[in-house]
Amino acid sequence: MGSLLLMAVCSAAIGASDGETYAEAHQLTMKTGKPMLVMVSTEWCPACQVMKRSIMPQVRQRKVFKRVAFASINPDQERELAQQITGGGPIPQLILYTKTTRGWTKRTMIGSQSVESVESFINQDIVTDDKEIKDDSAPKETKSDDVVKTTEKT
Repeated sequence: MGSLLLMAVCSAAIGASDGETYAEAHQLTMKTGKPMLVMVSTEWCPACQVMKRSIMPQVRQRKVFKRVAFASINPDQERELAQQITGGGPIPQLILYTKTTRGWTKRTMIGSQSVESVESFINQDIVTDDKEIKDDSAPKETKSDDVVKTTEKT
């Protein structure tokens, strides 16, 4: 219980907003089968700031976020998790984990994008019905140093 509280406090302290931590998004994805969208960005990256302060709020206004569990990760504070998710790739980066009949897929979008391209990226493979999707092929959750991780299942 103490480590969960510490994780929540740390997430709030490093700038996670609106309860959009990776752990919370992962939990929602595992519970509902909703796709999980993760944005990896830093405070010092100009393109990241455009995405964070301009593009993503507009995507949210278009109600696209209701179809996904969203999380934001800053590699400067969550280095190990960001490394695992992006493979050390460039930022900003959007990663979308989507449930399919063959298991979970992972798609990425790199660099600053338009509202329309982000919306299209999110909507591309999302199932249109709201049925709950569950099975054993979901990304697995592990804990190390109070950081929740996901590994792809191939």
